[in-house]
Amino acid sequence: MARTLQGCKSTATVMVFKQKGGIFLHELKLRTRFCETDAIGHINNTSYFIYLEDARLKFFESIGASVEIKDFNIILASVKCDFVSQAFYNEELTIRTGVAKLGNTSCELAHEILDAETGRLIARGKAVVVFFDFDKQQSRPIPDDIRGILEKHLQTAM
Repeated sequence: MARTLQGCKSTATVMVFKQKGGIFLHELKLRTRFCETDAIGHINNTSYFIYLEDARLKFFESIGASVEIKDFNIILASVKCDFVSQAFYNEELTIRTGVAKLGNTSCELAHEILDAETGRLIARGKAVVVFFDFDKQQSRPIPDDIRGILEKHLQTAM
């Protein structure tokens, strides 16, 4: 299943696909921009966190969670990125997202950033998101409908 979404950064294609072993992943493709490079000429490390945020939001949108500000109930608790190789201006990247762990109020997403043309691994990331009640200012259980979908995406390793 593929959809094209317009974002403030670029047009992105979102796909949900089945990988070997029945593992479901979410895939986002984007093209790097000149403003994301640094003085060394490669994509600056801060840009990867924006790519991971884009992938997280598109992932949640693709499973039916609202990403509208008025309904948004997910906060970022932790994020990390390991840089494996360099990416450069005008390179098309593929960002794969999967559910690595699932708790009562949170889940951990695993990401891979790849060169879309060659499949070369560029970076690996992880993010912990918490479902949050902004009125009560506390975490809340993952809604049952979203939990059911996340369980289908849960994988043993990425």
